[in-house]
Amino acid sequence: MDCNHASRRLLIVAGQLAACAASLMLIAAPAAQADQLDRHNDLVTQFVTQMHADPLVADCAAHGDFVANTSAALDHVEFPPSSFDTAHASVTPWNDSFDEGKQRVKVDTIVTVDGIGIPKESGNSPYDLKFRCGYVGQQMLAFSWNDPVPPARAHSERSTASTGTAHVKGKHSTKKATGKGSKKATSSKSSHKSSSSGAKPASKSTTKKTASKKKSTTAH
Repeated sequence: MDCNHASRRLLIVAGQLAACAASLMLIAAPAAQADQLDRHNDLVTQFVTQMHADPLVADCAAHGDFVANTSAALDHVEFPPSSFDTAHASVTPWNDSFDEGKQRVKVDTIVTVDGIGIPKESGNSPYDLKFRCGYVGQQMLAFSWNDPVPPARAHSERSTASTGTAHVKGKHSTKKATGKGSKKATSSKSSHKSSSSGAKPASKSTTKKTASKKKSTTAH
């Protein structure tokens, strides 16, 4: 009874701890989102007021800063004042799909802006980053950029394609091997027939020789 009671108490305590951890995670998630939103808004204000960026360009750059900071190759992203001039940033009326891939959502404005990616490894050169955002009004609906490290999904798709190619090659090689095997089987059958057909005359000659020996013995 004491053991059962102790185990029940342990289960209750473990359940309470798990519930406590889950509640902490629920509290931390909105806090992290709030921090992210605050940083985004601070960057937009900085780009607009200090670098005279177009509001949509500033918004696209702020979102690019957040996404690029998740890259395994980058330490952080910098947007010098030149990022927001006409040579490195643009706002283009679009009224079409954002791209021909998975982001085929229709947008009315395409915004582009350039940034500089500072690598985590000090020996590497900075990356020229290009961010592209699709908007309907003031709302961003699509985003893309030239990530220095391709997504893991791209690696899996390439490996799947290579596996499919190898599988096809394997089928061809199997057919060839089967053809060779059939040829070998045919040749072995023909050799077997010739050997068996050759064995019959040999037996006949042996019989004749035996008969002749018997005749000569009888004569004596």
